[in-house]
Amino acid sequence: MNIVSLSVGLAALMIVGGVLAMIISGIRSLTQGKQDFKRIALMLVPVVVFVITYFALGQDFAKAGVMTAGVMMGGMILTIFLTGLRGTFKF
Repeated sequence: MNIVSLSVGLAALMIVGGVLAMIISGIRSLTQGKQDFKRIALMLVPVVVFVITYFALGQDFAKAGVMTAGVMMGGMILTIFLTGLRGTFKF
């Protein structure tokens, strides 16, 4: 086993550990009443968009990932536009 394989494996392990720690922390905060369920559920939006694009594009991870990024950026631009519009017209 060379050093590159070992370092890539350790990096992947650290990423998975970090994601698991965030999930556990979110569940703990939710059960203790520190966080609202809506805030936790909002974090699932990219996952839902990915799943939809994954099945819509023929089960291709790369295409679904790029489409998810595009949809999320489009949603961000739309939200920024609507927020600016609301601020301009004082809705």
